[in-house]
Amino acid sequence: MALKSAMAVTGVILVLYLIAHMYGNLKVFSGQEAFDGYAHSLRELGYPLLPESGFLWIARVVLLASVLIHIYAAVNLWARARRARPASERYQVRKRVHRTYASYTMRWGGVLIALFVVFHILHLTTNNIAPGGKSDSPYERLVNGFQPEFWYVTLFYVASVIALGFHLRHGIWSGLATLGVNQANRQPRMNALAVGISLIVTVGFLLPPLAVTFGLVS
Repeated sequence: MALKSAMAVTGVILVLYLIAHMYGNLKVFSGQEAFDGYAHSLRELGYPLLPESGFLWIARVVLLASVLIHIYAAVNLWARARRARPASERYQVRKRVHRTYASYTMRWGGVLIALFVVFHILHLTTNNIAPGGKSDSPYERLVNGFQPEFWYVTLFYVASVIALGFHLRHGIWSGLATLGVNQANRQPRMNALAVGISLIVTVGFLLPPLAVTFGLVS
């Protein structure tokens, strides 16, 4: 139960971060000044109580800890379930289909998301990977990186975000059950909530790169 609770709580932290990050990304439609101004304002949050970029580093530590705990709990729960599963279940079609859905959306989707996060940081945060050219401007890094000639970058981004959407859908539903919110009389509403949040996050993250690729943002 402790592992499930840890996974649910860290999942909530990560979902809240994704919603905030998605909101910031959508500022690309307000132009370079607004987008770069937003990025710069994050470095000044909490100042002068915190040093410059202090809030960002606190957030990064919390997010990194949440990700590591989330992965640790997921791997251990998966291993525990695998050891406890009767061999006869392997031949039950219904359970096999459910297990396949869970494995692809949570386990393999999680692997793709982890790889994407590393690429995403190196691309748009640290500027180590710079398709289209390096820039000190976050807006220019985003626009440069999703130009039509770098279609493979956009394709990887789209596939990863879709995997994230499925991961969120299943994860939110499971997390609500773990936290005791997903009771029988609330299941339709909780299902709608899980689907709604996953769709909003997925579409919100897809809009900026696709808008750049198709020339709506330049």
